[in-house]
Amino acid sequence: MTLKKAIFKLKYFGGKKRVRNFATIFCQNLYKSKSAPVLEMGNSDSAIKQLLDEMSPITLEEMTGIKLMNRLDTKYVASKAQLVQLLKLVQDKYYVQETLERRIIPYLTTYYDTDNHYMYMMHHNGKARRMKVRVRTYVASDLTFLEVKNKNNHARTKKKRIEVPSQDDFRKTEGAHELVQRKTGLDLDKLNAVVRNQFDRVTLVNKGKTERLTIDFNIGFHNFETNHDHGTDELVIIELKRDGNVFSPVCNLLRDIHVHPTGFSKCCIGMALTDPSLKQNNFKPKLRNLEKINGRKFIDHEL
Repeated sequence: MTLKKAIFKLKYFGGKKRVRNFATIFCQNLYKSKSAPVLEMGNSDSAIKQLLDEMSPITLEEMTGIKLMNRLDTKYVASKAQLVQLLKLVQDKYYVQETLERRIIPYLTTYYDTDNHYMYMMHHNGKARRMKVRVRTYVASDLTFLEVKNKNNHARTKKKRIEVPSQDDFRKTEGAHELVQRKTGLDLDKLNAVVRNQFDRVTLVNKGKTERLTIDFNIGFHNFETNHDHGTDELVIIELKRDGNVFSPVCNLLRDIHVHPTGFSKCCIGMALTDPSLKQNNFKPKLRNLEKINGRKFIDHEL
């Protein structure tokens, strides 16, 4: 009997609780590592790559008019299976960004915060105005930037950045301290590396070139304070970036595959996953949803 048929019978005869218990036990026995893929992850990745290869490409030079540095962001949380569905639906409606003949681009990002996790707590406590300081490396092009993101109480995001030599050697860059002080009011020398993430990103651009859609998956975290690592397995984060509430062809498509807008911070969720000592009550629904997406319990600490 296949897993699909077994789950159908359990659902029909035993209810949802038995289905969840069965799926959890099955996955825990099949995959011992918490960061291991769940149920044919390789097949999902292959399908994603194949669908991207079939889309029309767009270069960075052709995207110069849609940087959207002052933008409205809408985030969605999905699974890889839902991403496959989405890519099938947008084949003729979007371009895929291609850089150095690559359509799936690796990213490496380190987030900085104060000793008392001031920026993390702003987000956790639901402050409308919040900010992040990070150093991001675009691995394919070997470019690194110090970036400051500010979100205002109208949900608009502004990002300022300057190019720096590397992840580790950026504080001496001209303008680095001034940028952080001006945009956050904080002293760069008093900010510490708290969490690093690495992930694969796909960027789609609608044919009208009025918006960008970034799709992040294969996300892994490393916490510098606890030295703890954590993966996210089937998680996919989709972010729609546009100037204001202009029409977006992807919104209805996402709704059709049961993917709805939700807030999600890779920085904050990464910190919560890798440091149980942090206050995280307001992030618990998102952490539980991560386990729901993966069909199993894979968070070390109690929620």
